[in-house]
Amino acid sequence: QVQLVESGGGLVQAGESLNLSCVVSGTISSIREMAWYRQAPGKERELVADITRDSLLTTYTDSVKGRFTISRDNAKNTMYLQMNALQPDDTAVYFCNAEVLRRGTVLYQRLWGQGTQVTVSS
Repeated sequence: QVQLVESGGGLVQAGESLNLSCVVSGTISSIREMAWYRQAPGKERELVADITRDSLLTTYTDSVKGRFTISRDNAKNTMYLQMNALQPDDTAVYFCNAEVLRRGTVLYQRLWGQGTQVTVSS
């Protein structure tokens, strides 16, 4: 079984920081694209940031540019999201997403974690 587990969420005040982590575990051959999504109550899930396998290409939604940084450590099968200068509008459940090639297979699968809650108070 391949699992994605997020951690690092919590309750903070506006202007504070959080660092989210996503660990992929299981019988894995490789992980291609990885991304962070978020979903606020009553809204569609949106892409926050994504990152290629070699970490050379990253993208961010406009609302987080300059404040959030996505990174990954392939040796640890882990992705991070450093979130600075958090705002109340950042309040959402943050989900990890990854394209995973399981050991012994030839097809990549897009997998999701269960999410971690980030709440920013004003």
